[in-house]
Amino acid sequence: MASKTKIINLTRMSRIFQPLATSGSLDSVEKTEIASKGHKLMINYGIIKPVSIGMYALLPLGVRILNKLIELVDKEMANIGAEKILLPALTPAALWKKTDRLDSNKTELFTVTDRHKKMYILSPTYEETICDLVSSVGQLSTKSLPLKLYQISSKWRDEMKPRLGLLRSREFIMKDLYTFDTNLDNARHTYDLVCESYNKIFRQIGIKYTKSIGDVGAIGGLMSHEYHYISDIGEDTILQCPSCNFSINQSISETTSCPECKNELHQHIAAEVGHTFLLDTKYSQPLKAMYVEQNKLKPMVMGCFGLGLSRIITLAAEILSTNNEIRWPIKLAPYTVCIIPPKAGSKEEDTSVYVEQLSEILYKRDIDAILDDRTHHTIGKRLIFARALGYPYIIVIGKAATQSVPLFEIHEVDSSTYRELSLDQISDYFDNIDVKN
Repeated sequence: MASKTKIINLTRMSRIFQPLATSGSLDSVEKTEIASKGHKLMINYGIIKPVSIGMYALLPLGVRILNKLIELVDKEMANIGAEKILLPALTPAALWKKTDRLDSNKTELFTVTDRHKKMYILSPTYEETICDLVSSVGQLSTKSLPLKLYQISSKWRDEMKPRLGLLRSREFIMKDLYTFDTNLDNARHTYDLVCESYNKIFRQIGIKYTKSIGDVGAIGGLMSHEYHYISDIGEDTILQCPSCNFSINQSISETTSCPECKNELHQHIAAEVGHTFLLDTKYSQPLKAMYVEQNKLKPMVMGCFGLGLSRIITLAAEILSTNNEIRWPIKLAPYTVCIIPPKAGSKEEDTSVYVEQLSEILYKRDIDAILDDRTHHTIGKRLIFARALGYPYIIVIGKAATQSVPLFEIHEVDSSTYRELSLDQISDYFDNIDVKN
């Protein structure tokens, strides 16, 4: 009975809410935005759906991708002692006045006014909010520092020309971390610690990334670094040394040669997916986020660190996909394995009993799978669809499963290869693949 329950709980493709786009439904998107390859594919195959200009619904498969990315981020944040919180979407505009950011950013802010005529900001970033929160609990002691607080939530920016799907949208999903230290040396140590945790996150995602010296911009602070994916749909130009790790955003560079090894720097179009800032006391001072040392009140030294989660998902689809098929990093794919049983009424229909054994193999290894139970379609049609969705591994129960020793097709989608394996061999096969965060 236990294994029967696993079959019932195996996600069935026929039950997934996955509205596929028609060519007509894409026309309205392209009239308002410059649609990229990855953007089109995610709409075509029901990962996201536009609901208004620059705003998208994440559909069930999109939410699964996001949740896998969040799980990866949460584990790395726990490793550095960061604590997860959730702040209100609305920030009192009065806080932004205290840091002189309200007027300078007004054109890009969504604002609302309540019944008492008090103005709030739909927050694009949370430096003011987090300082106000920390300040409200009273002065902290040196023993409670460093303090590292982060959240994963929607942010808002009133983009004049939303474009490229979730890459430049009006609502986006971001992980933002704020750190508080006693002095600049300690804050630099925390800054390096967080940057290394970001490196680990990007290494696990598996897409080649760059870390570049960045512009502090409207956030401000003493220094900044940007994490980029090289992509033609990016809006930044970075200069990189071909010999060492030096990289810098062209917007702040006055050099054409590497300051480290004097080689000529190479230009690359890139898209930002993360940004880190050493803020010093820019926000803690005016908002009175203080600590006590030797009976004296001092402003805490801050850092802030952002990861654009919806941007990472968009760029993963853009960079890895073909023109007609989505590809995902194995640790972010909505399901790792798709099982395709025989067509109903076919000679191989009786071999569908092997679904139970295959699902149990995956279940024991904590590998998530989806069953394409739409058996009114041929195996070939369902295989094409599974490839288009970017499931990294596809198990087909076909003619070879009728042999005295049943064999099953294992398709590795990224490499466009497949092999025929027995149930025992499939167990060994998935024992040797790292698919979990």
